[in-house]
Amino acid sequence: MSFQAYLDGAEKKTGHTPQQLLDALGAAGFDAGSKAGDVLAWLAAEHGLGRGHGMALVHVLKNGPVISDKHVGTSGTHRDESTRLRLDGLAHRDG
Repeated sequence: MSFQAYLDGAEKKTGHTPQQLLDALGAAGFDAGSKAGDVLAWLAAEHGLGRGHGMALVHVLKNGPVISDKHVGTSGTHRDESTRLRLDGLAHRDG
């Protein structure tokens, strides 16, 4: 599953865009220095998210919406379209 697919999956599960989930994390006091386990526990308790979806959000919380180009342009299962992750939600996508 691609990195973007994990973020999209979190939106499908919760009804909140990745940005809304990140905003909620910030409002709950989490930031780039927060421990992943604490963030994951909060996401599970508040939004029912599992580890995979949660870790994608942890990555963005800690590193911003940019990922490595390792899988961009490949044909593998983990391929992403871009190094920039979309946080604005599925409704804002083309097509």
